[in-house]
Amino acid sequence: MNKKCIKDVYIDNKRLLIRVDFNVPLDDQGEITDDNRIRAALPTIKYGIDNGARVILMSHLGRPKGEVVNEMRLDPVAGKLEELLEKPVKKLDDCIGEDVMNAVAGINPGEIILLENLRFHKEETENDPEFAKQLAAHGDIFVNDAFGTCHRAHASTEGVTHYLESVAGFLVEKEIEYFEKINMSPESPFVLILGGAKVSDKLPLIKNMLSKVDIIMIGGAMAYTFLKAKGRKVGKSLVENDKLDLAKDLLKKSLDNDVPLYFPIDHVIADDFAADANMKIVKRGSIPDGWEGMDIGPATVEKYAGVLEGARTIIWNGPVGSSGNLTASSSAARLPVTTAVVRTRTLIDPSSCSVVEMGTSSASSEIRWTSRGSTSCPANDARNRG
Repeated sequence: MNKKCIKDVYIDNKRLLIRVDFNVPLDDQGEITDDNRIRAALPTIKYGIDNGARVILMSHLGRPKGEVVNEMRLDPVAGKLEELLEKPVKKLDDCIGEDVMNAVAGINPGEIILLENLRFHKEETENDPEFAKQLAAHGDIFVNDAFGTCHRAHASTEGVTHYLESVAGFLVEKEIEYFEKINMSPESPFVLILGGAKVSDKLPLIKNMLSKVDIIMIGGAMAYTFLKAKGRKVGKSLVENDKLDLAKDLLKKSLDNDVPLYFPIDHVIADDFAADANMKIVKRGSIPDGWEGMDIGPATVEKYAGVLEGARTIIWNGPVGSSGNLTASSSAARLPVTTAVVRTRTLIDPSSCSVVEMGTSSASSEIRWTSRGSTSCPANDARNRG
């Protein structure tokens, strides 16, 4: 990999500004229900403190949209991090400002500070240069260890790199190296699984992969933009109406490249995006007005399992369903594609199938980056709506 890693720079007594992905799921009591994302960052954090660095961590949590939302503060993360590291973590009440600067100035080698939720400031997602400059002032070296946000040009991922020497953390290094290896010489059949909310977010990936993959399977809220473009009834499901022409163009390109696109044939739907919503399973094209798609249904799980059965390379990007606000009545579809992929690996020689998950992760829909012959479920993002 032609990228500089944390091991390639001198960090003793340096302030390491580390972008981590602590976007973990919280229950109604504010308790973390899955700490995999925190655990994934531990090797980089431990390396920093063990080598005399002053560690400043920054992350987002949920989608507060530029406002302070108390339920999305990072206090539970700080508590969990202290538990895992068996070391104090000083959690601050903001990520910029005079108080933050003073706290960072007072940090000693081997100590850890956790900044408050970056997305309490709208400038974070806008990649505002001044906001990025204020973040960069906290560090001597920037370390990106948040692979799930690498694709976003935000102030804490792209903006700070204009002001600081920048390197990859161990998680980012590992995942990029593995993805490069798979992308350069994939074994066929090569299946790409796409989820997430927006077709527009996946456009570069789809265009890049159309000439390389054998099959594309679509899930998540983005499926409803495609299904509406195909004339299907989608109720009040999340749709990018201004991207319907784009979806039609991608459908045509898949035909031109002789790459079949698979869409859900049934859906778990709800009459509200809430924990107490009424839920049911319907066939494709049968989502009533006032209802929205929340997840792929059991028939789709079986269909996707069949498609995946002979796969030798699987790349996964984005959740194929909403992992939050689901009731027990939809438990059959809580682990849809994960179930399908794991089932696939029991039907074939596990050592002959490579599975790669890239980007944002969700326990209801994704599998972590794996080496051959192993699979594991990642952190569940309860705020990622498909």
